[in-house]
Amino acid sequence: MSTPIVEINNVDFAYNRERILQDVNLDIRQGDFIAMIGPNGGGKTTLLKLILGLLKPEKGTIHVMGKSALKAAPGIGYVPQNVHINSSFPITALDVVLMGKLDPKRRWTRNSAADRREAIAALDRLQMAAHAENRISTLSGGQRQRVFIARALVTRPELLLLDEPTAGIDTKGQAEFFTLLKELNREITILVVSHDLLAISRHVKSVACVNRRLHYHNQAEITGEMLETMYSCTVEEVCPVELVAHGLPHRVLKEHQAFDIKRPTSNKVKK
Repeated sequence: MSTPIVEINNVDFAYNRERILQDVNLDIRQGDFIAMIGPNGGGKTTLLKLILGLLKPEKGTIHVMGKSALKAAPGIGYVPQNVHINSSFPITALDVVLMGKLDPKRRWTRNSAADRREAIAALDRLQMAAHAENRISTLSGGQRQRVFIARALVTRPELLLLDEPTAGIDTKGQAEFFTLLKELNREITILVVSHDLLAISRHVKSVACVNRRLHYHNQAEITGEMLETMYSCTVEEVCPVELVAHGLPHRVLKEHQAFDIKRPTSNKVKK
């Protein structure tokens, strides 16, 4: 098997002594397309920031492409949650993508003609080249997300992280967006945080349920019953996906949830 592009080993993290992640283990291999799901406050966004090197684990290690998370950051494309746009700020879609070409060591350097060609090519890949000169504030939610992904892709990343990329996008737009991600996954490893696994389930290859601990599930374990039960998962309850994956019937699952059973210890799972 190929060497993991991301290796997370026994990671703990806390904010102000409040445990957010505990004993998290995960290997992400080249070419995977992972949906990360779980309840609000379960630690999904925190885990993304740890992979990006924006946060440091309290315990454990994270290696990305064989390096520390911080050193590997240039090889990671990232589209954060809730990218706010000032409607009065005159920035075009092309301007946004060109931000991905900025060099922190050369802050005042103007973009070259080659940079512009690469930015246009990235927009074209996302079917957004025709909107290059349009103000970002005039675009629809789905079109904006394509622009933000183009900004991430212009850095030629090996890993693409997306945090709730379809928030505020209608059902048709979501379907088109995930189809686009599936195409990009032919070349790039993708990890996407999503609350709507029903929309993404036909496209992803695996699922990671993050609820303080992490439970990894491969494609063969993704079932309709699993998807239906996932959304009742709270921070204090056992992960419903874990119960279904072990073959417990739906009736028993409901009884377990009713008694507010605590989460079992999770072991590291490799693909």
